[in-house]
Amino acid sequence: MKTIKLNNRTISEKSKPFIIAEVGVNYYDIAKKENIEPIEAAKLMIKDAANAGADAIKFQTYKAEKLVSKYSPAYWDVTKESTTSQYELFKKYDKFEEDEYSELAKYAKERKIIFMSTPFDNEAVDFLDALMPVFKISSSDITNIPFIKYIAKKQKPIFLSTGASTIDEIKEAVSTIENEGVNQVVIMHGILNYPTKYEDANLGMIKDLKKTFPDYLVGYSDHTLPDLSMLVLTTTVLFGARVIEKHFTLDKSLKGNDHYHSMDPEDLRRFVDNLDLLEKIIGKEIKEPLESESSARKYARRSIVAKIDISGDTIITEDMITFKRPGTGISPKFLEKVIGKIAKRDIGKDKVIEWEDIG
Repeated sequence: MKTIKLNNRTISEKSKPFIIAEVGVNYYDIAKKENIEPIEAAKLMIKDAANAGADAIKFQTYKAEKLVSKYSPAYWDVTKESTTSQYELFKKYDKFEEDEYSELAKYAKERKIIFMSTPFDNEAVDFLDALMPVFKISSSDITNIPFIKYIAKKQKPIFLSTGASTIDEIKEAVSTIENEGVNQVVIMHGILNYPTKYEDANLGMIKDLKKTFPDYLVGYSDHTLPDLSMLVLTTTVLFGARVIEKHFTLDKSLKGNDHYHSMDPEDLRRFVDNLDLLEKIIGKEIKEPLESESSARKYARRSIVAKIDISGDTIITEDMITFKRPGTGISPKFLEKVIGKIAKRDIGKDKVIEWEDIG
C-alpha cells in the first residue's frame, strides 16, 4: 500500500520523506560522557532529534541472552568497536525494561516526535505494541519468518529492512506479512555492514526494489559515514526512498558501538535543509512554461528583424533580414512565410518586422 498513516503523519510517494533518527543504544555512551543517567541521556537525544527535524526517534529493545549465543563472533569493524563477542557487546546495552521505554514514549509524544523501537523478541513486541504506531523489523530478522509473523499479527504498519537479503528472501518476508492481512509495508534498502563503504552503498538498488515491489513504498536504512553535505541520504530521496533511517548520536567521536557512523544534530539539520531545498526545486512533473518565464518568452527570444533599410513595395529576400531579440515580432520559425512577401511600408534597419508590415 502506497500510503501509510502514523499518528498525524502521512507517508506517500508525494509526501516529504519520513526521517527516523536511530538512537539504538547510543544513549548509554552519551550518559557516561555527560555524567547523567541513561534515561536522561535518551531523553536528551529525543529532544535534540526533534529539534533538528526528525519525524521519529528509534531505539532497540533486546536482551542479550535472547538475542545471541555466547559464542556469536563480531561482524562489525573491530577497529571502531573492539568487542569481539556479540553477546558481550549487547549485554552492555540491554538494561532498559518496559517502564523505561514507556517513559521514553511519553516524552517523545511531548516533543511531538514519533517513538519507535526495534524489537528482537516476542516479549518486546508485546509491550512495545502499546507504545508505537509502527513496527521496524531488523535486516537480521529477514529470514526469521515466525518472528515476522508474530509482529504482523499486531496489525500495524511495518518497516522492513532488507540488508544482506536476496529478492526471494524479501518476497517471502513480505508474503508472510501480507498473509496476516497487513498491507502497509515500507521495504527498506540498506547494507548490513558497519560502516558501509560509499562504493558499497548501491543506492541504485532502491530503484530495483521499487520495480520489484510496485505496490509498496521503499525506504533506506543507512550505515555509511555521514558525508559533509549529507549527499548519500539526499540521493536516496531522488531515487524514490520515502522513509530514511540513520543512526543518531550527539557525539560522533565517541568510541564503540554506532557513534562513528551516526549523524549528529547538525548533520540531521543539514539533511532536513536539503529536503526543504529539494521540495522547492523539484516542483512540477509536467514540462510547461512558468509565469515567471513570461518576460523571457517575450523578450529573450528572437524575431525576424530588418538587416537593412527596406523600402515599401520591395520584395523581401533572405539577405534583407536577420534574427534578433526581442521576440515580440514574427518568430524565425515563420521565415519561409516572410521570404517573397512585399513590404507594405518602409521598414527601417534593425526594426522588428510585424505581420502588418508585409503582405
